Amino acid sequence: MTQYAPEVVFWCLVAGLLAALVLLVRQRGITKALRRHAAALEDGLRARDQEARHLVEVRLPAMESSGAQPGPMPGLLHDRLEGTSFAESLQTVIDLFTGAADRARTRADQSAKAALKSSMRALQGLANEQQLAITDMQDHHDNPHVLQDLLEIDHANAQFGRRAQGIAVLCGSWPGRQRAASSLVDVVRGAKGRIRDYRRVEVHAQVDLAVVSRAVEPVVLAVAELLDNAARHSQPNTQVEVTLRAAHNGTAIVIDDAGVGMDDREIQKATLLLSGRQDIDINRLGDPPQFGFAVIGVLAARYGFSVSVDTQSPYGGVRAVLFLPKELLTSVITETPDAAGEQTGPAAAGPGPAPAAVTAEPAPAAPAPAPAPAPAPAAPAEPEDPEPAPASTALGLPKRRRREPVPEHVAATRAPVAQPGAEPPPARPAQETASRMGAFARGTRSGRLSSPDDEGTPQR
Repeated sequence: MTQYAPEVVFWCLVAGLLAALVLLVRQRGITKALRRHAAALEDGLRARDQEARHLVEVRLPAMESSGAQPGPMPGLLHDRLEGTSFAESLQTVIDLFTGAADRARTRADQSAKAALKSSMRALQGLANEQQLAITDMQDHHDNPHVLQDLLEIDHANAQFGRRAQGIAVLCGSWPGRQRAASSLVDVVRGAKGRIRDYRRVEVHAQVDLAVVSRAVEPVVLAVAELLDNAARHSQPNTQVEVTLRAAHNGTAIVIDDAGVGMDDREIQKATLLLSGRQDIDINRLGDPPQFGFAVIGVLAARYGFSVSVDTQSPYGGVRAVLFLPKELLTSVITETPDAAGEQTGPAAAGPGPAPAAVTAEPAPAAPAPAPAPAPAPAAPAEPEDPEPAPASTALGLPKRRRREPVPEHVAATRAPVAQPGAEPPPARPAQETASRMGAFARGTRSGRLSSPDDEGTPQR
């Protein structure tokens, strides 16, 4: 038996070594698996930490700065977290933050708009009172230099009123004026008179239509903003051309400038503002704020016209097109002399402020009237027309009446008629306008104070 003892001990040792070797290999595998698991957990924890930091430093500030502006937002930093509970938790945080930011932005915007609307109403009232005061001063002063200064003050007040009016409209108010239906030419000229560089605007009229009453002031304000934008973004020595073009479904007011133009990003932003489909945040209109396109977009959406600035003008600048549909247009109503009476003197030159009422005061006794001068020889009478033709045809349509040719000596006294395509007359300087207004005011005042009545007694 003893001879087998060493052999048994040997095999026992071999078996023990084999068992120990198996246990070591197994323990090593378990250790490796645990290390891999720990490394994965550590990497996942590191990724979550980085994702949380990315959320705080990148994603939330990007959402706050973008506001309501559409565009791609930054997503997850690690794609492997997509669909995990951690990613869902982050999305919940983002939704809560977005809702809270939208509510805070809405409250701030409403508060700012309410404050601006109240302020602009007060400023509009002051501008209207100042306009009445300026008009009254124009009626009472006949010095050409004073009238020239008053015209400049009147023009500056018109620009001030337009600014206040535009901001009030952007804050939800209405334009503030109600006018009768006006021709498109008068609408464009009214808009031209509300900008600083009105002398650079050339109007080419090609249509004979009018804007309905409810849309006159909105269209004037929108065209004024477009003209002001075109003049401010072009050289002072260039012209801004306005053309009226009839279309199948309405009429277009085309404004061409020779300015710097706009790039694709600016055109996209302007198109979004002009569409009127986006809620305007007045806190995000730049510094200083750019109200023009935003005001036009609000007016366009409210009154039913459209504006586009996505076309280049023939002069390298921007072509702005304001399109008025048929619903906002009507025919021009022309008063005949039989119905409205012929106007003479400065009052017939165009619409203007009504003269202020003059208080009758006792006038000093007028000197004895001088003998009337001999009457000047009367000009040869024009040949009378033959018996007038019927005013209308059998179907009730208006019928024109043929007139005899006018004698040469009479035609020479009449103002020449502007030929189509001829150059428009140069703009009248403000000094000349003031001089004429002063002469007219002196004449009317002198006539009211010292003109004798039918019995030779001075009027009181």
